[in-house]
Amino acid sequence: MRGSVSSRPSAAAALLLVAALLTGCAAVATPADTEASAPRAPLTELTPLVDPRSHVGPSTATLTDARILPVAEAPTPSLPVTVTSHDLSGDVPVTVTDVSRVIAMDLSGSLAATVAGLGFAGRLVGRDISTTFPEARELPLVTAGGHSVNAEAVIALAPTLVITDGSIGPADVVQQLRDVGVTVVFVDRSTSFAGAVAQARQVAQALGVPETGELLATRIQDDVQRVTAEVARLAPAAASDRVRMAFVYLRGSAGIYYLFGKESGADDLIAALGGVDVAGELGWRGMQPLTDEAMVAADPDLILVMTDGLASVGGVDGLLAAKPAIALTAAGQHRRFVDMADGQILSFGPRSADVIDALARAVYAPDAAPSTSGTSPAPAP
Repeated sequence: MRGSVSSRPSAAAALLLVAALLTGCAAVATPADTEASAPRAPLTELTPLVDPRSHVGPSTATLTDARILPVAEAPTPSLPVTVTSHDLSGDVPVTVTDVSRVIAMDLSGSLAATVAGLGFAGRLVGRDISTTFPEARELPLVTAGGHSVNAEAVIALAPTLVITDGSIGPADVVQQLRDVGVTVVFVDRSTSFAGAVAQARQVAQALGVPETGELLATRIQDDVQRVTAEVARLAPAAASDRVRMAFVYLRGSAGIYYLFGKESGADDLIAALGGVDVAGELGWRGMQPLTDEAMVAADPDLILVMTDGLASVGGVDGLLAAKPAIALTAAGQHRRFVDMADGQILSFGPRSADVIDALARAVYAPDAAPSTSGTSPAPAP
């Protein structure tokens, strides 16, 4: 099944819209966020499915270790430092004088992971709802009911530096932090692996450790290149045999179903997995409400979802019942869904290569990856 769907509004606008819709849909820390998995064979030693397009049944992608491995242990910052803050209204110079108490907040949890990857996990004093890695899970939340920033909660933690990317807000709340004397630095939003590399450098500059930022940027880049090359050996060589994939965001309790297209991050992830981005193929951009027309036209072989999102619709059975158009696709007919923890699957940052590795196992060698996707799990809170 093929078709054409018109392009939608910009990715930036869509991202802000999704952030607003997420309010009240709090992610929770799961075992995937907090525990290390048993040792697994390298990707190079796995035997891939003969035909990954027709495999039947769901699978779950899990990280070998959800912790963040820093490139340096507590590096010494060189302060003060003046950096360019990429505010929503334009670039402004911001001088950072103290990084002893840091809050890094964004839609995907990537910024806090980057701070930890630079060796500053011990300086984090608060977290957003998407920051679920073990080193940060006990920190107090600064987002209320989802991804809405609670200014009072932030101010109560007396941060000396707040790092954000504009993906959560509202913007006037973040501005309020500056009004009471909190130093706020906006970095570029990361929705790609290249963006994660650039973000590592920007965050490091704000923390006064640019050399450490180069180390982390290089590690992310090298690790992603390495694991992508390994995945390429698992994926079918012929373009016509590659798995057609779609990323669908689900929140059944709110009736939210979104298809992620170009510039959403899902396209970069699918490319790294050696798959075909069916939403991008249709010209779909950003994150837009899923329509039956688009789903049937895309006809994916496999659908990527967030674990809590899948649970919120009643698992695979509930999703197919709620969205008959998905049931008509090859993915629906084969029950071919790959889920991963909400705070991991689109968290571009220090764990980028590990995320690709985990998803590749679930896509190409599901029998070697644990499957916890039940047919009718309890809805997420």
